[in-house]
Amino acid sequence: MEEFKYIEPQDLHAEMLRLRNQEQMDFLESLTGMDWGFPDEKDSDDTLRGLGVVYHLESTTSGKRMVVKTSTTNRECPELPSVTDIWKGAELPEREVFDFFGILFTGHPDMRRLYLRNDWVGYPLRKDNDPEKDNPLRMTNEETSDKTYEVQQGRDGNIQEKETVLFGDDEYVVNIGPQHPATHGVLRFRVSLEGESIHKLDVNCGYIHRGIEKMNESLTYPQTLALTDRLDYLGAMQNRHALCMCIEKAMGVEVSERVQYIRTIMDELQRIDSHILFFSCLCQDLGATTAFLYGFRDREKVLDIFEETCGGRLILNYNTIGGVQADLHPNFVRRVKEFIPYMRKNIQEYHDIFTGNIIAQQRLKGIGVLSREDAISFGATGGTGRASGWACDVRKRMPYAAYCKVQFKEIVRTEGDCFARYMVRMEEILESLNIIEQLIDNIPEGPYQEKMKPIIRVPEGAYYAAVEGSRGEFGVYLESHGDKTPYRLHYRATGLPLVGTMNTICKGAKIADLIAIGGTLDYVVPDIDR
Repeated sequence: MEEFKYIEPQDLHAEMLRLRNQEQMDFLESLTGMDWGFPDEKDSDDTLRGLGVVYHLESTTSGKRMVVKTSTTNRECPELPSVTDIWKGAELPEREVFDFFGILFTGHPDMRRLYLRNDWVGYPLRKDNDPEKDNPLRMTNEETSDKTYEVQQGRDGNIQEKETVLFGDDEYVVNIGPQHPATHGVLRFRVSLEGESIHKLDVNCGYIHRGIEKMNESLTYPQTLALTDRLDYLGAMQNRHALCMCIEKAMGVEVSERVQYIRTIMDELQRIDSHILFFSCLCQDLGATTAFLYGFRDREKVLDIFEETCGGRLILNYNTIGGVQADLHPNFVRRVKEFIPYMRKNIQEYHDIFTGNIIAQQRLKGIGVLSREDAISFGATGGTGRASGWACDVRKRMPYAAYCKVQFKEIVRTEGDCFARYMVRMEEILESLNIIEQLIDNIPEGPYQEKMKPIIRVPEGAYYAAVEGSRGEFGVYLESHGDKTPYRLHYRATGLPLVGTMNTICKGAKIADLIAIGGTLDYVVPDIDR
């Protein structure tokens, strides 16, 4: 159970530093911007008002978890201290909160918008914002600005902005993206080069941002489910599982054991599907076209299984609040049991054609090394973190569904390079097959859907649930005021922390290595651009 703590803004940095050093809260799991509204005379002492942030912290040594909240009632110039010097993974989420809520984080080294245009007026996730009034349709291209601001608090207590230039006039800067096959989505890297070596990298997000978290505030709970499939669309089943699990936890709904088994099997099939696509696209990025075709051949088997039961192949819409939308197809068990030995045999083909290839090994080994300490500080979970020696699997840390009923090995390597990230995912395919094999003949009887009220209202409170997605921890933070729509629904993207590591691990690498590094981090851009 998470411990809750409210900290006044003036005490926040010192207390967060103490939590990091003395209580070993070294993993900043999630950082969520909030608008708790305007102060009211009727408010009690424990009523949160104003703009603020919710931090979810975890100790990787003890497993202890904590939720920290802070807020300011100053809406004209809201300020909170930055924690980027404590956790590196706070840099992009704090920029996200600044972008959508307008909170200035003092001490942040790069206080720029992350998703929206520089000429955008207002802060869309504030409750009193009217973006359509202030932002007419702009058909002009926005000029790239090389200026950034380090926000500091002066001795007089006033905010001072120290202007710096990202890239000087004498630097050679190239754009990788936004339309580039190796960015795996509409993402743009501005890369400063010294010869062929990378000196600096600036990530530009938001090209396909759809405002999903804002849309959720006007949708009923069943309506919010469909949008999760459009985040990490290669982990659609797992994303939706996390949201259903969070809502069920909030409502005290217990799904049947049959549903738990079905969800676990589906999640692992989704993981296999995603890892096969990872293999295929990485091979294509590095020029191994035959291996790319092998992967797509095998991925079709999983998609066929999904289609028969779920009715979809990519956008699945299968999990529901209280169960799943339909029972398993009569062919499901047979087809899954046929797929397990088929996939085990074909994994060896992958290793024969690509893993052992001398060119592949030279492009991957020793390239893009991420240390264990940095992986934790950035919050780079999933195969990326495990390749750096960090055992961060949510299925082990916080078991859910039927994972407590199966035996499986958490794949951890220590090299932290591109090859380690590649091998972790290859071995995880085999572990997923082992998990499915333990469950497929033992699916219990029972209802596939609990009876739910036609209008779902989640009890007032704040809730968090997470699953082990294909790319790491996918978390859902839900704050409810007891209505039929969520007051705030925030997703911990698996990809944002991964992209946050790029500048650190690409420095000194060749420009060609950027392709291998980005490919093995395995981020999916719609997951970042929520």
